[in-house]
Amino acid sequence: MGLDTKEYDAIIIGGGFGGVYHLHHLRKLGFNVHMFEAGSQLGGVWYWNCYPGARVDTECPVYQFSDSELFKDWKWTERYPGRDELRRYFDHVDKIWDLKKDISFNSRVTAAHWNKESSQWDVTVAQNQIGGTTELVARSKSILCCTGFASKPYTPPFAGMEKFQGIKYHTSEWPQEGVDLKGKRVGVIGTGASGVQVVQTVMPEVKELTVFQRTPNYALPMGQYKITDERNQEFKKNYPELVAKIRSTFAGFLYDFDSGECLKATEEERRELYERLYTTGGLHFWLGTYQDVLKNKEANDTAYKFWREKTIARINDPATAEILAPKVAPHPYGTKRVSLEQNYFEVFNKDNAHVVDVKKNPIETFTANGIRTADGKEHELDVVVLATGFDSISGGITLIDIRGEDGTSLKDKWAQGVWTYLGMTSVGFPNMFMVYGPQAPTAFATGPCSAETQGEWIGQCLSHMRDQKLTTIKPTEEAEAEWRTHVNDVGKQGLFSDTESWYFGTNIPGKPKEALNYMAGMQMYKQKCWESANNGYRGFIMA
Repeated sequence: MGLDTKEYDAIIIGGGFGGVYHLHHLRKLGFNVHMFEAGSQLGGVWYWNCYPGARVDTECPVYQFSDSELFKDWKWTERYPGRDELRRYFDHVDKIWDLKKDISFNSRVTAAHWNKESSQWDVTVAQNQIGGTTELVARSKSILCCTGFASKPYTPPFAGMEKFQGIKYHTSEWPQEGVDLKGKRVGVIGTGASGVQVVQTVMPEVKELTVFQRTPNYALPMGQYKITDERNQEFKKNYPELVAKIRSTFAGFLYDFDSGECLKATEEERRELYERLYTTGGLHFWLGTYQDVLKNKEANDTAYKFWREKTIARINDPATAEILAPKVAPHPYGTKRVSLEQNYFEVFNKDNAHVVDVKKNPIETFTANGIRTADGKEHELDVVVLATGFDSISGGITLIDIRGEDGTSLKDKWAQGVWTYLGMTSVGFPNMFMVYGPQAPTAFATGPCSAETQGEWIGQCLSHMRDQKLTTIKPTEEAEAEWRTHVNDVGKQGLFSDTESWYFGTNIPGKPKEALNYMAGMQMYKQKCWESANNGYRGFIMA
């Protein structure tokens, strides 16, 4: 029987951490599963993001699956692995778990429509093959959207982009073969994680570098180092304890917020903690700080003051320092995604590096030879790197034409706001599960931990349905409404909602402002999910 007529228990859309875990886990439970992946290899974001300097900001051994069999013959080489090492890790996972026999690569799911008559999903797939694209339809009892939270790139509608005669790429659409930047005049638009990584990586080879910054990045020192064989062996020896710790913390890291309160600490105590967290490197200064820093503005101000003091000491020119680390914080510290850097701020001490504050001096238009800003200056460029972010969290799912029981598309249902129950299901879309998507911990937790947390729940749910000979599962409208209210109420606590960011969808024009992530932490999320399962899947209708 051909693939275009075959029926599955579950179809998985996407081959990143979420898709890979669910393929392996559901197969172990005895389900007939198939994955469709748009790329030519596994990795998800680590396949597509091959721009210069692409690197994860979660340290090892946290950023990996918890299966000790996978770790047994694997060695990490760096505290924060780069894209190429992560790609090798996915190849290793494939080898041990024997995944590719159930995967179709170069296969982008374009549509999934619920078929009432058969109580199945009709899934349309565009397959890129030599000679062109072919289309097939596969059928499945369930679909799992493992599209990731940063899979739909966003480029603002800059005027005149079509006039530019040089090279321009969004970071997530960077050519797999790379781009020769040696001796080129390069412009980078955007200073999020990918922008920071590109800037510090390409600086040694370019002729001139111009960074167009809308918002300063409160980046922290990565604290990168090589991992020795001895260190890898230490990880393996202590791995059960490490996994237990990962599964008990707020975000799936090996550390948690400090139990103390910033405003109750003395200046000396506060300074001592900040120094220790900052010099540890990584995200410790952000996610290992006092529990009130992300909730109380006065406490937050002390963190920003400390960060700025450390940062401006690294920047020679006072005017440049004021752009990169302004005296008055444009938003509370840590309420936008904090990036990790290795020598980002030192880049701007070079004579051939420039930063343009586009809040004060906006991009007016692209020209044939570069970019003209509002002050009339034309910045002549050979290459433009669009580090302009994503339609995050929900964008990758709504990119697919998903239509439920009454023919309504998920995109239309969510046009005025996201509606899910437990961040995994949505009313009107039976047997559809979302992984690492909206109203789940997602960007507020590590990817592998999120994948396994949701995967264990989804696996048990599908097993329960099979054992009870149940055909469909869908949430009730009441449960969905309560979850949406709960997610947004949690999102309004603290300082995050005071800031315009992709956490709330405000980076995309017309997208409603709402909490796109569940911000109460992994432990509370797990508690809510299993309360439902352990009470007969409360909040769901099973038939």
